[in-house]
Amino acid sequence: MDHATRGPSLAADQGKPVLVLIPLYNDWDALGEVLPRLDAALAAQGMVADILVVDDASEVEASTALVRAPFRALRRLEILTLRRNLGHQRAIAIGLAYAQDRLSHDAIVVMDSDGEDDPTDVPRLLQRLHAEEGKKIVFAERTRRSETFSFRMFYILYKFIHYALIGQGVRVGNFSAIPRRRLDSLVVVAELWNHYAAAAFRSRQPRCTIPTRRAKRLRGRSSMNFVGLVTHGLSAISVYGDIVGVRLLALSVVLALLSLTGIVTVVIIRLTTEWAIPGWATLAVGLSLLLLTHAIMMAFVFSFVILGSRHNLTFLPCRDYGYFVGELRAFPQDDQAAIDATASGTGNPQNFGKFHDGE
Repeated sequence: MDHATRGPSLAADQGKPVLVLIPLYNDWDALGEVLPRLDAALAAQGMVADILVVDDASEVEASTALVRAPFRALRRLEILTLRRNLGHQRAIAIGLAYAQDRLSHDAIVVMDSDGEDDPTDVPRLLQRLHAEEGKKIVFAERTRRSETFSFRMFYILYKFIHYALIGQGVRVGNFSAIPRRRLDSLVVVAELWNHYAAAAFRSRQPRCTIPTRRAKRLRGRSSMNFVGLVTHGLSAISVYGDIVGVRLLALSVVLALLSLTGIVTVVIIRLTTEWAIPGWATLAVGLSLLLLTHAIMMAFVFSFVILGSRHNLTFLPCRDYGYFVGELRAFPQDDQAAIDATASGTGNPQNFGKFHDGE
């Protein structure tokens, strides 16, 4: 699909639909709470949207009650089922590549299905996207979090490690609005396969932020455990593998120099002074040599990892996403609910047909 002739995204214009991309694993009940809130928030601003749910091979089937009432702003709901479970970040990568290749929306909103990304912030993201004339990705920057105390403590530790290894802090998550021109650029970033936000920052996409507050989960419990959270954090750090490697290489060199300095100092003290305690010089030199050996080995390993990573064939989302795409289906509204709403004059029959037929 050729998008080269597209003008600036005007996603906030009334009547022009945006795409809301929602990765999901088993969270159908929570999504059933998110959709009406999202519909109300968009309708209040005169905006319309299509929904693409990327089902990450959920173990639970979507309920027919997912759409409980007619919508005013949401035109259609489609579910893209993946052939296997890939994890949250890779589901987003598949969804973005699919949207760039198969769909023609000028703006894509990425948000979670559990309600922690507040649907009322979606119009704000789109308004800022419009203000930037579709030139920048707009991320939601968290000013306040709603997790437990223990989670916040681990998150603070992660932010410290992230800054120490990469040199920049953690500011945003997945919640964002992407203009078409930036989407075309993102899907050729190999790092998108590991972590969406980190890939956007690493590839130096033009971006800006709006302040938001992280909301609370609406239904159910998160399937993300401690191992999953650690893996998620490491995936973000892995996007900066070359920077991390260079920093660790520099640390190894510093340790090697300190070890050599220690060995020379011990030898000088042993040969030129009377301060030496029997046996201490041998022990100190031995420990310094051990540290020096480890430092040299670490330097070689990090050097080869850095050089090797620059020549490996990588996964390109725009090229390879199709291997994981399974069934795409339009999710119908309940026919009786549509009939009742139409009869009472509260619904739009045109919208019901689009939801039901997927036209």
